[in-house]
Amino acid sequence: MTNTPAAPARQALRTPRAAGLAGVLFALLLAAAVVLIRLAIPEGAAAVSVPGLTDSTRREAVRAALGLVPLAGIFFLWFVGVIRTRVGAAEDKFLATVFLGSGLVFVATMFGAAAAAAAVLATARSSGPAPSPVAWDFGRHLAYELMTGYAMRMAAVFTCSLSVMGHRLRILPRWLTVLGLLATLTLLFVASNVPWAELAFPGWALLLSVHILTVPNRHVRPGTAGPAT
Repeated sequence: MTNTPAAPARQALRTPRAAGLAGVLFALLLAAAVVLIRLAIPEGAAAVSVPGLTDSTRREAVRAALGLVPLAGIFFLWFVGVIRTRVGAAEDKFLATVFLGSGLVFVATMFGAAAAAAAVLATARSSGPAPSPVAWDFGRHLAYELMTGYAMRMAAVFTCSLSVMGHRLRILPRWLTVLGLLATLTLLFVASNVPWAELAFPGWALLLSVHILTVPNRHVRPGTAGPAT
């Protein structure tokens, strides 16, 4: 005789663990995109010129990075889902709203930055007339500001809200909470001015995802605290 509830129960146990891989994939894809962009454009938007991006190596590096962004965004949404599953019904409604909202805005802003960068790249063809300086400057600065000025700050809000919520419910170890707060400060105040500082977000997300994959999932009931680590 088949026990029908067993299959859903096994699936419910497998889902958070399998979805935790999405966080790892998101972190690796976003980190790869950042590295490719920084290697192609080491000094940011101010260093981008039409002749610079007509160089085939740099142009292909930027194009490869832009191709990774949609995949990173998709895996990030799965990552948000597994976090909410892990927190369960005990989530703080205020922090959970900030956490979810900032995550969604982060993805939207990241996609906007990638779309703007792709539009700029399309104007930097090796053949044909050069784009007008006004259009070129607008496009490159729009893409750069969306990513470093807005997307990274939304990532900071996401990291901070999740770190505080994980600390209150005692579902995150102290070292991971501290790293989350340090990443928040870096993304808020450093990422827009210091190259490579954007890697703080995928680095923290990777550590969090590994923690989710290696530590058994224990739902926290409302009014109780999870196990301290």
